Amino acid sequence: MKTLKAKPKGKPKKAAKAGAISKPKKTSGTVKAVKSRKETAGKSEPGEVEIRKKANEIYLQRIARGEQGTPSEDWQKAEEFLRGS
Repeated sequence: MKTLKAKPKGKPKKAAKAGAISKPKKTSGTVKAVKSRKETAGKSEPGEVEIRKKANEIYLQRIARGEQGTPSEDWQKAEEFLRGS
């Protein structure tokens, strides 16, 4: 019994060199713009380190004013501040 093997169609693609800049593709004399694959969000969520630093800052200010509070309240205020809520 014979097994069928898929044959590659067309020319094999060349591997890109690391750090190489690709040229824009040309089609019938016109140059098409190549879109970047990198997505850019308007605003990213703050990371844990950023929240921790801001919560510590809020804690130190609260203690300096002599106010009562908890670390979880400081954390919540820091998250709200950094998210712009």
